[in-house]
Amino acid sequence: MAKKAKKTKKTATKKKPVRREYTKADVKELRAHSKAKTPVANIAKLTKRSEGSLRQKALKLGIRLGHRR
Repeated sequence: MAKKAKKTKKTATKKKPVRREYTKADVKELRAHSKAKTPVANIAKLTKRSEGSLRQKALKLGIRLGHRR
């Protein structure tokens, strides 16, 4: 009885997250969006950062973020 060759599964390789520092300009833009009450989803698209990243930075800066009613 011949042995069957094992099929190797293709493992989905995840991209390593790219971490970018927040520059002074980024922080200034974030503060402006906070004042304008821009929704977080829109800010994320404009700045090319995740919503979580933006929320964490806003928390550290002590500013509110997103549309509040």
